Amino acid sequence: MHANRLLPTALAALSLFSATAALAQDNSLERVTVVGSRKTLPAASSTDTLVPVDIYSMGKVAEGGGQFDLAQSLQYLSPSFNSTRQTGADGADLIDSAALRGLGSDQTLVLVNGKRRHTVALVNLFGARNRGSTGTDMNSLPLLAIDNVQVLRDGAAAQYGSDAIAGVINVQLKKKAGCEAVAGYGQYSAGDGKNWLASAYCGVKIADGTLGITGEWQDRGRSNRADPGSLRTIGDTKVENKTLYLNGEFPIAGADKLYVTAGAQDRDASSAAWARGGVGSDDIPSRNSAAMYPDGFVPYINGKIEDRYLIVGWKSSFAGWDTDLSQTYGSNKLRYDISNTLNASIANKDLLAGGKGISPTNFDAGGFGFSQATTNFDVSRFFPDLLGGSNIAFGAEYRKEKYDIVAGEPGSYIDADGVGFGGNAGSQGFPGFQPSDATNKSRNSQALYVDWEANLTPALTVDAAVRAEHYSDFGSATTAKLAGSFKASKEVLLRGAASTGFRAPSLQQLYFSSTFTDFISGKPLDVVLAPNGSKITAAAGVPALKQEKSKNYTLGITVKPSTDTAFTVDLYQINIRDRIVLSGRFDEDNYPALGAILQSLGVGQAQFFVNSINTRTRGLDLTASTRTKLGGGQLNTFLALNVSSTRVTNINAPDKLKGYEDVLLSERERLFIEQGGPRSKATLGFEYSEGAWTGEAKVIHFGSQTQGTFSGPPVPNLHYKPKTSMDLGLSWQATPALKLSVGGNNVFNVKPTRQNPDETDNGFYYDSVQFGLNGASYYARAYYRF
Repeated sequence: MHANRLLPTALAALSLFSATAALAQDNSLERVTVVGSRKTLPAASSTDTLVPVDIYSMGKVAEGGGQFDLAQSLQYLSPSFNSTRQTGADGADLIDSAALRGLGSDQTLVLVNGKRRHTVALVNLFGARNRGSTGTDMNSLPLLAIDNVQVLRDGAAAQYGSDAIAGVINVQLKKKAGCEAVAGYGQYSAGDGKNWLASAYCGVKIADGTLGITGEWQDRGRSNRADPGSLRTIGDTKVENKTLYLNGEFPIAGADKLYVTAGAQDRDASSAAWARGGVGSDDIPSRNSAAMYPDGFVPYINGKIEDRYLIVGWKSSFAGWDTDLSQTYGSNKLRYDISNTLNASIANKDLLAGGKGISPTNFDAGGFGFSQATTNFDVSRFFPDLLGGSNIAFGAEYRKEKYDIVAGEPGSYIDADGVGFGGNAGSQGFPGFQPSDATNKSRNSQALYVDWEANLTPALTVDAAVRAEHYSDFGSATTAKLAGSFKASKEVLLRGAASTGFRAPSLQQLYFSSTFTDFISGKPLDVVLAPNGSKITAAAGVPALKQEKSKNYTLGITVKPSTDTAFTVDLYQINIRDRIVLSGRFDEDNYPALGAILQSLGVGQAQFFVNSINTRTRGLDLTASTRTKLGGGQLNTFLALNVSSTRVTNINAPDKLKGYEDVLLSERERLFIEQGGPRSKATLGFEYSEGAWTGEAKVIHFGSQTQGTFSGPPVPNLHYKPKTSMDLGLSWQATPALKLSVGGNNVFNVKPTRQNPDETDNGFYYDSVQFGLNGASYYARAYYRF
């Protein structure tokens, strides 16, 4: 990013408040390993780390915060973190994706208790964010189960393996004695989106250890911002979550400890698809039946999501070396049920046979699943007399991944009345997966790593890491990282890092296959997403997917003039080569070689995954904090700012697609990559506590975004202007055990810049960008500690 673009945004955010405070940190942490380092520390502070790490204590968020899930909580805490609920985006409506530094959700690695967490089975095909990516479902973790969240804002593939290009998020779960519970209610100012929450945690002493048990139930109602009289439903998905998590550690003998984490969530979610017109519209008989829905209808895409997670491990010590042997297993399964719909070809066949034109209204559309089993053996030791104090760590990892697609019932995909004769095939809203889409694939990988962190002088600390990894399906990758910090004075620390990284193509990107209906400027069009190695990708000359490769550079400074004030500033650059993206749409007009294949499939367009671009991301992260006595209480203030810019620097077209670069990466798809998130985000927060009362105000600034149009030039792109919202909260400690909280989010009801709905991805006046499209909301919570 050019300095003349970075500086005004940074100054604008800084001018909001000059004396500011660091992101909330839990200084009560004892002997922890902070993500990004293998060394155990007596305390955790974002001003002492070799690379930028934010440490968020989640206690107050879980007790009285205005957001009821982890993704939205982090959205308004961490400026580098982005997660926006989608609408009109099929499966992406059911699972909120999340990412760091404006990159894809699959370029951020998520850990739980320092162990790799599995991704979801879903690939995002629609929506204004993370298109063509998979990612981790942050909302499968209950807030009350979490002790702290550590956000490493730097590449770390040399330490943790594939996916850690943009950074790493480590969620540390509770395992402390005692019980607590919270109940909450919220809704939008429009009166919908009613959100109920009930959660309880209890830490039970077992022998000399503690087992933390968390149960959570959440029910979020549907919201709708469509115009009065419109058939569309635009807003939040209806969601019911039922979650149970266990987390504990138990001393066995001497240095030996057994630890276990087990979690399960069942989610029932329902999103509204695009509406189909009634009598007098072009949708009869192709996509509707006059006998069934004469006034038109909205199909509902219902998803049943099952998420499971297990960690079992053994910590020990041998000849002065600390060892950690663990087995992690995670799985995510999504099954689709389409309701309030029809198969128009079945209805048309019934009509041609003399019936009324009736079809079933509910279909099992199939689904997919992903599982991951990871075995880790980690060894480390601190040598106090080696190079001023050295921590040496090494280890090995074995990982097994599986991915499957299950076909739906025949009625969800068949063409009952014959190709091109009347009604379209499949369940409207979401055609089911066909037997030809079904797959069951697996792969494995092995890795070795070594990490050496040394205090070369009292002021200079250096860390070097190397990791070699081999995948059974595409080959090997070796990555390295060098990081260092220099204590220029008691108050000032200089730090920097350089690293190489990679991301393996996910099994979902390799093997996902589906035929779906998209709406282009409000008009339906059937599209096939072809898997790697299919007839379509072979005809287009698309080679086998390979790993993305990255180079990361970070340079920063931290200043801590007193125990109450801290500042951090970090500049970064991330270069990614052979980035895997979802291609543009190919048809018989823009690529005639595919015409016959598309006609045989009965679809109008095709797209696929391909290693087709190089990108460069540059940015700045700033955090600052202060706390001071004011009147009879204490004022805590913090500012957090991220400014970033991603640019596509090259299009790597396969030989057969050279000359078709504008289709391979259209202007619209390029902007989804470059500006899927706001160009800047800043949070300025004030918290004042006096006696039993605590008040909080947060100002959240979202920078501009530009999205492409369906029509393309000369139609201008969709420009979303910068917007600023405010959250307010008030808590009363009624008794030592009982806390009551009320507040509002986006209290001034700010919404994105209005656009032409024929050109937006969801067909509404604005996409789900920046802070979303629902407007103001209010909440109340009651927290009780037993």
